[in-house]
Amino acid sequence: MKESWSAFDTFEHHFRPLVVIELAKDTKEETKEWLTQRIMDKKKNGGAQLLVKPLVKEDGGKTDGNQNVYLVGASHIRLLLGAETVGLVKECNDNSMRTFTYSSRNTFKDFDSHNFLTMAESQYIIKHELENLRAKDERMIPGYPQAKLYPGKSIMRRLMTSGILLQIFPLHDTEELKKLRYTWYGQVKISYQPLDQIRCYFGEMIALYFGFLEYFTFALVPMALIGIPYYVFAWEDYDKYVMFASFNLLWSTVILEVWKRCCAIMTYRWGTLLMKQQFEEPRPGFHGVLGINPVTGKEEPVYSSIKRQIRIYLVSLPFVCLCLYFSLYVMMIYFELETWALDFHEENESYFSKLMLFLPSIIYAIVIEMMNRVYRYASTFSPLSLLFNNTIYIFSLQFNFLNCFASLFYIAFVLFDMKLLRQSLATLLITSQILNQFVEALLPYWLQKRHNKKVKKRVYSIKVDTDLSLFEQVNLEKEMGTYLKIPLWCQPQSIEL
Repeated sequence: MKESWSAFDTFEHHFRPLVVIELAKDTKEETKEWLTQRIMDKKKNGGAQLLVKPLVKEDGGKTDGNQNVYLVGASHIRLLLGAETVGLVKECNDNSMRTFTYSSRNTFKDFDSHNFLTMAESQYIIKHELENLRAKDERMIPGYPQAKLYPGKSIMRRLMTSGILLQIFPLHDTEELKKLRYTWYGQVKISYQPLDQIRCYFGEMIALYFGFLEYFTFALVPMALIGIPYYVFAWEDYDKYVMFASFNLLWSTVILEVWKRCCAIMTYRWGTLLMKQQFEEPRPGFHGVLGINPVTGKEEPVYSSIKRQIRIYLVSLPFVCLCLYFSLYVMMIYFELETWALDFHEENESYFSKLMLFLPSIIYAIVIEMMNRVYRYASTFSPLSLLFNNTIYIFSLQFNFLNCFASLFYIAFVLFDMKLLRQSLATLLITSQILNQFVEALLPYWLQKRHNKKVKKRVYSIKVDTDLSLFEQVNLEKEMGTYLKIPLWCQPQSIEL
């Protein structure tokens, strides 16, 4: 970037709140002043150079404790400079996709429009700047001597672990949300989902999530049309099952390769395919002393590679091995239950005993889902969280693969029991689908029905065309739950970091 940060006036009179910060009610005034000053301070002084102001009622009345809620935004120039920092890729006038730079801003399409950056991109830029607010010369958080800091420590993360910062979440644009809701599911029609609009509002990961669900649903139709007759008319004909299994294998490979193509097309059009990750900022939870990155020359926390390898092989790897051992132990219990159910059926020939044959597989499927969720939750707080996301995904894939498929491989290649394999596979798949639908659809609906009546009324008021004040909207959204299904900053509900 050729121009200096200080060369721009990144403050403007028009303030558009994009992110909300909620502090604890008993937060000391000196802490608030220090935090807001760090957020507004210039980049050369270690600040984020953003706009921030406290949430107040429009009529000037009492805020009922909401003086600890702050709205964060940024000027248009600041967002553009931040887009260069995070490496956003945008479309140029010659229809090519390039990494955005402020110095060559006029070569990009629709640059003069305030819609050049989507809402999700603007909120991501602010999130990035807040996360990378790091201590410089501070040794503690002002007003809290017990909350120690050191150069390079993430300020926001330290505030959150100290209980001073309650949550940070993106603020909804109610008008844009109404338009998206109407286009997405407000009309009774058969059509594709508005993935581009979903991406502009919620971000690329949410759009890809719903895009994959849409694609996968259509891809399962041929398998269902062929599989149902096989299941009905080829109950004991295992040769036909081999043919159907071969078709499933080929079709699964084809749909995955086609999805890769579709995914590449979307990510290229959205600019995420070309984003460079090798120069990304350190994660907020990254621990290390402040130093100079030998590759980029930027000042950032650095950590010894030897210590990192020690954490991987002496802490993270034993943790994964322990989880894998527990998974195998549960699998052996499952086979003992299968043996008990089979003996029970041989001794008591009845419809009840036939149903009991499916009971071990159902229990095992429920245990598998529970273990997968517990492992994902534990990996967030375990030493695995000290590693990069790619490493976490590798360990999670190993655990999920062994946890979900080890029993099927054992039945197929050790026991050679095709009947038990067919029964176990069908039971595991059906039970898993029922559990997922319950957790993702029925359970949230049931919890929402049981939610506080006052909150329900306020949620309903925002769903209809009744205009809410900014004060009421913020108070409504900060009471919403946190949706953790997809690890993304901008989620359909208010999200905590």
